[in-house]
Amino acid sequence: MTDPTLRAGQTPEATPDEELRLRRELAAVYRLVAHFRMTDLIFTHISARIPGPQHHFLINPYGLLFEEITASNLVKIDLAGHPVEETPHPVNPAGFVIHSAVHAARPDAHCVLHTHTKAGCAVAAQEHGLLPLNQISMEFYGKVGYHDYEGVALNLAEQKRLVADLGDHPAMILRNHGLLTVGETPAQAFLRMYYLDKACEIQTVAMAGAAKLVTPPPDICELTARQLSGEDDSSDLQDEKGYELAWSALLRLVERVAPDYRD
Repeated sequence: MTDPTLRAGQTPEATPDEELRLRRELAAVYRLVAHFRMTDLIFTHISARIPGPQHHFLINPYGLLFEEITASNLVKIDLAGHPVEETPHPVNPAGFVIHSAVHAARPDAHCVLHTHTKAGCAVAAQEHGLLPLNQISMEFYGKVGYHDYEGVALNLAEQKRLVADLGDHPAMILRNHGLLTVGETPAQAFLRMYYLDKACEIQTVAMAGAAKLVTPPPDICELTARQLSGEDDSSDLQDEKGYELAWSALLRLVERVAPDYRD
């Protein structure tokens, strides 16, 4: 039964065990972003909402490399980016400008992941944006928002325009800046970012050659997007376990290469 004291859209407060599980999943994502070389030293962020009415979030301590992030050193902050618990680590409130706007506007965006990868920044500098050049990129066909560059994200007035450009999309390309994905879980946000970045990498390599590029017709792109997002019921076969199995495999990878993420 729903707690009658909660307002619409709120969820019950997370138990200590639930918060620990979320901390470990988010720390695992930080380590995976480091493993797959999608970091920008200590910059960029991955934030996760803690269930409950307080609007608290977990984010990386400012100054640590992603490969140094653990479940326990993640900082709990409020919607303004300020720590709500004692912590020896500083927080970069300006770095939370983008994240807080998305979290506040999108109840489904429990995790927000932002990167400055080479491939992502390259496509963010291209006028046409992400092209449907490959099956991987077609996952995002018609599902990417675009936000024009307004300088370093230090001004709160930009937040309204940013969330309007994101709309209900699972991903956004910040022009002349980088990539952003959202997810109901850190795992979902990471898998979306992994493949969005891979799509950008494929595009930059394909465009570097002199050959004319081939793109499938729009109806095929739309079908592929529905197939890859699990929204298609017209195909003879369905793959309902792929992303779940992929995340399990990634957790095994983290356990091998960075088992201290759980600490």
